[in-house]
Amino acid sequence: MSKAFVRDDGNAEDDDGLAADAPRLPPGMKNYMTRRGYEILRRELDELVRMERPKMVETVAWAASNGDRSENGDYIYGKKRLREIDRRIRFLIKRIESAEVVDPEAQAGNDQVFFGATVTLCDADGDAEQRWQIVGVDEADASQGRISWISPLARALLKAREGDVVRFMSPAGLRELEVLEVRYCA
Repeated sequence: MSKAFVRDDGNAEDDDGLAADAPRLPPGMKNYMTRRGYEILRRELDELVRMERPKMVETVAWAASNGDRSENGDYIYGKKRLREIDRRIRFLIKRIESAEVVDPEAQAGNDQVFFGATVTLCDADGDAEQRWQIVGVDEADASQGRISWISPLARALLKAREGDVVRFMSPAGLRELEVLEVRYCA
């Protein structure tokens, strides 16, 4: 097949315009997220649409006016960056449109683990204590103690109560953790 008919511009992108490394939702599942996560996506979209994209369009227009585009680094980089911005805008719009915002504080007083819960756990040995908040796929950040609701740990924790021992398959093998505390806060 001729290379002219094969798309290979160095960008890992699926047919839906989402980057290959973007977190995926299971088919048919809702895009749950907290109010905080929703606002972060909205702010990023607003920043891209109002500030970054217009600035890059201006740069590309200026670079195009300088003549030969084939060897014009500003033009080539600008067009590439503009494609990246447009791809991210499409991604954010799709995520925001499919979002179902869940307020964790509405669960206050609930003793079971559901979306938005902050759960304190310890190993079955009672050694290390951990605290995780169950959030949307776009909000997950293990370094900040936030895990996606579709992660193996979060799925094992769903509907657990304080004192329960949950078992789940981690990359290191089967693990058992005891639920010490279940809280709901923003």
